[in-house]
Amino acid sequence: MSRRVRNERLALVSMLSPSVLLIGMFVLAPVVYAFYLSFTNTTLLGFDARNPKFVGLDNFTYLLTNDEFLSSLGRTGIFILLSAIIGQTVLGMLAALWLHKTWLRGKGLFGAAVLLPMVVPEVVASLAWASMLYSGPRGTVNQIIGVFGIGAVDWLQTMALFSIILVNIWRGIAFAMIMFQAAIEDVPQELIEAAHIDGASAWQVFRHVTLPLVRQPIFLFLLLTTITTAGIFGLVYFLTQGGPGDDTQLVALYIYDRAFQFSQIGLGSAASVILLILVLIFGLTYVRFAKIEV
Repeated sequence: MSRRVRNERLALVSMLSPSVLLIGMFVLAPVVYAFYLSFTNTTLLGFDARNPKFVGLDNFTYLLTNDEFLSSLGRTGIFILLSAIIGQTVLGMLAALWLHKTWLRGKGLFGAAVLLPMVVPEVVASLAWASMLYSGPRGTVNQIIGVFGIGAVDWLQTMALFSIILVNIWRGIAFAMIMFQAAIEDVPQELIEAAHIDGASAWQVFRHVTLPLVRQPIFLFLLLTTITTAGIFGLVYFLTQGGPGDDTQLVALYIYDRAFQFSQIGLGSAASVILLILVLIFGLTYVRFAKIEV
């Protein structure tokens, strides 16, 4: 090995080592520790707090037979499907296609309006929506629907799950629009023009030309939004705190309650491991579909 090659490798290692060290300390180490805790009865209170014991698969057995945890998994699945996979993807694609129109005026204003939710902190957005969804007739949303003769709705009580789905869609459209617009801009214009010459309609051009060519960015977005939505906490906590009852108790809130409200660290860690495994399964599925040739 020449001296030049050794110097290049040494420089590469020296530049990458800080990042690798930080990832190992703040990403890999907590994950490994969470896996370890999931096989113990670690708690913050009680007799087991001082001497936690290895309990094997007891935590996982309890969770997978516990109606409360399984219900939170089901609600999380519905939340991901409606707010991320359908809502953000469809509306983000429509926004991207709208901005791609060359004849559209005021695209900058429209784009800025869509991007605004992305720069608003999660806590601020949650409190703002809590005010907008106020149950009284002076609530912003109730004033809007009142124009159409609809009475005031107690959104965070009677339609709590729908409300957090709506807010999460609003939060995620901007990221979807950015990814999809960049992908659409890379579609060769010659293919679109050729399709129009052959008599294809706008829908047929999108379905058979544009959509297959932007398939990989779509599945990349689905992967990222599924990961972030599965672990969403602050938005739901500040809006509903999992209520009313347990109508909006997602897995992230269940983990928080078990680990920090009831001090059952082992059980909360096991729930987080189950969530991680499910997200990995979704991720591998997205990657597989993204590689399908068309």
